[in-house]
Amino acid sequence: MLILHDNTESGNAYKIRLLLSLLETDFKNIQYDVVNGETRTKDFLTNINKNGRIPVLQFEDGRCLAESNAILYYMSQNTDYFPDDPWQQAKVMEWMFFEQYSHEPFVAVAKFILTMLPETSPRRAEIPTLHEKGYAALQIMEDHLKNNDYLVGNHLSIADIALYAYSHKAHMGNFDMTRFPAIKKWFERIEAEPNYQTMYPKDWKRN
Repeated sequence: MLILHDNTESGNAYKIRLLLSLLETDFKNIQYDVVNGETRTKDFLTNINKNGRIPVLQFEDGRCLAESNAILYYMSQNTDYFPDDPWQQAKVMEWMFFEQYSHEPFVAVAKFILTMLPETSPRRAEIPTLHEKGYAALQIMEDHLKNNDYLVGNHLSIADIALYAYSHKAHMGNFDMTRFPAIKKWFERIEAEPNYQTMYPKDWKRN
């Protein structure tokens, strides 16, 4: 069985849980306290990911694949979540690079600072800049989704999964998502998918 090395608070890890759920793929979940260094142990660095980060998807033969979007790419091959057309494949990758370079560093980091660090953390001084750049990324998505149901083509793809993960929890980073009605409708389309899985289990502390 596949093993997902995971942290429930991580949107990057949630991407993998969501895709595996949509694919109806069974997997075992192992949780790590990343704030307290559980992914920086000698065992983890030696056997799971020398970069000391989650998510990591471990296969039955022991191979480990890190980096959320690489995992999405691999697991979506020959499924409906990765298109056959080369141009659309490239557009999927374009959005996924956008997510990692123009969206996640701001939207996800704002969420991390405001929900995982103490209120006295000096990193709260970063929030205005994170909001400025995060809003810019969200507006690019909003403008696209005004005229498109999905980011690429007319079907849910791993581009949508990659960007949905942190976008739908952006309010936890104090982003005002009422500014983005097209994104909200996109959320609703994704959440109506068969086998959709929420980021936090029902008994989790966040919502």
